[in-house]
Amino acid sequence: MNSTASSSRLLAGRYHLERVLGSGGMGRVYRARDLLHEQLGEPCSKVAIKLLDEPISQCPDAHVLLYREFALARSLRHERVVRVFSFEVDTHSHVAFFTMELLQGVTLDRLLLECPYGLPWRELRPIALQLLDALVYTHQQDVLHGDVKPANVMVGEEGVRLFDFGLGHAQAEAAVGLPSVSRSRFNAWTPAYAAPELLAGGALTAAADLYGVACILYELAHGSRVGKRAFTDRLPRPAQLPRHCWAALQAALAIDPQHRSITVAELRHVMGRNRARWCM
Repeated sequence: MNSTASSSRLLAGRYHLERVLGSGGMGRVYRARDLLHEQLGEPCSKVAIKLLDEPISQCPDAHVLLYREFALARSLRHERVVRVFSFEVDTHSHVAFFTMELLQGVTLDRLLLECPYGLPWRELRPIALQLLDALVYTHQQDVLHGDVKPANVMVGEEGVRLFDFGLGHAQAEAAVGLPSVSRSRFNAWTPAYAAPELLAGGALTAAADLYGVACILYELAHGSRVGKRAFTDRLPRPAQLPRHCWAALQAALAIDPQHRSITVAELRHVMGRNRARWCM
């Protein structure tokens, strides 16, 4: 966000920025008041606004990259995925931004800080199922999230919301000529949740998203992260996790993507059953 927009704290003559809600590899999200909706008597006049950070915002294609994320998220319509509203440019400050629903609750990374020994299964299970539902849906729409980690998952009274598709990818992008994110330009991945092949420079795939969500589920159950491993290292089974879920989660956590012999939908199926047997 440039200095002009910061000093005025008003974008497009309409959105009054209140405070920073969070920041990621490429941008920040602000809580804002929609002054137009306030004047019209709308009961819900609060929104979240995403802007690119400097120096990314100074890149020639910055607006296009932000629009790419907006278009990707706008194509998704699911109760467990954040809703985006509009893409706009403040003509005075030349700042591009998009608006989205203001999520209520706490992000999973903060929740995990309060649960150093993991969550009991009765609390973990609904979070896991709702998060997996969101990811199953995005994959059904041929969209890859690209950055599945606790900081991009909100938990509130209305359940789980998956957000931040800034590193995502859709098959339709190539058809319309939208640019892809070059990971060489950004310090994009969070090593604790990024699939090993991504850290090695490999392509984003559904198996990489699967690895990320499996890392979250393991941490929710065990209280500690998966961490860096050798191929021969074996993870201990979290005591909070039912035995019938462990084989499926182990498959999703395989270091070699060729050995992740399960999909997100199959992992969701196993997590959703009271008793199941999964054959590796």
